[in-house]
Amino acid sequence: MPREMKDSRSLERVVVLIALKVLGITFAAGILVFLAWRLRLILLLVLISLFIAALLNPAVSLLTKRGIRRTAAVMIVYVLLLIVMFGLGYTFFNTVITQATHFAHELPSLVRETQNGQGTVGHLIARFHLASYFASHSSALASYVAKLGKPALAVGKTVLSGFTSVITVMFLSFFVLLEAPRIVAGLLRLFRADRAADVRRILYLMTKQVTGFMLGNFATSVIAGIVSYVALIATGVPFASVLAIWTALVDFLPLVGGLLAGVPVVGVAFLHSVPAGVVTLIVFLIYQQIENHILNPLIISKTLRLNPLWVLLSVIIGAETGAIVGSTFGAICGAIFALPAAGAIQVLLRELSSRGYLMRRDPSTLSDS
Repeated sequence: MPREMKDSRSLERVVVLIALKVLGITFAAGILVFLAWRLRLILLLVLISLFIAALLNPAVSLLTKRGIRRTAAVMIVYVLLLIVMFGLGYTFFNTVITQATHFAHELPSLVRETQNGQGTVGHLIARFHLASYFASHSSALASYVAKLGKPALAVGKTVLSGFTSVITVMFLSFFVLLEAPRIVAGLLRLFRADRAADVRRILYLMTKQVTGFMLGNFATSVIAGIVSYVALIATGVPFASVLAIWTALVDFLPLVGGLLAGVPVVGVAFLHSVPAGVVTLIVFLIYQQIENHILNPLIISKTLRLNPLWVLLSVIIGAETGAIVGSTFGAICGAIFALPAAGAIQVLLRELSSRGYLMRRDPSTLSDS
């Protein structure tokens, strides 16, 4: 057989093999993308569990350094966490349910007071001459109220789904915390000794950055709740504990949390009385200036060291990505975890670059740290 024909057939075999490999890789990548999309909610819960485990790991490590076994340390941390969660949940939901029941019992008398121009709502209706409007549209308003059952059912389903997700995250993060040393040890065995030391350091720095930011954000949220509670108690606004817990929870959202938390709180204060609303509004505005210009920049500069533009872009991208993956729940989680994720990625890229893994550098210039 002529040599040219052999070379031609060899070339054809090489081309065919390359084409088959490309098709195989493309097919495998497509399957992985499809599975990731189908399992996106589970992957989101796993990611949240990893963040929570990283947040709780310092407390567990502190207890283990004091001679407590890791299993017992994880149990202690989780018991304390559950006590706090159930305490806040009981305070919030019990107050809301109690007040809603009280409102349902008092509704007939409130309607009579409103028709007579008495009470807060009655005075507003009389002041703005809305009595004739409510009288002529009473049947329509009644039908609207009757239709509120369907949205309430949808909200109930959403709350139940969220509660199931929370339970799943709690179990996943518990086992991640419990098995963290074995997971890290198994990961490090995949690398050489020198590379394993680098990986251990990078994981430590990433965990430290995530934990530092989340604890700082938690601290500002607690401060926001305390400030809100004090202002509401001082002005005599009802539901102070519920509104304070609401403020602390929503303030955990970066950038827009304070605004979202303040709008209903100030609205409830204005419904109570104009002076209470004015005082609450001033308190919120002052605290938001302190949080946005002093507390948050201090936390970000000490932990994440991110440019303000990257902070904004990280939150937007995280919220949009979370919304695609898990609707409203995913958007909230994406907004919360966007900044620590961006900080962890920044640490990873910086450490890899300093060790010459991302670009070829003179070994004499590599960091020894």
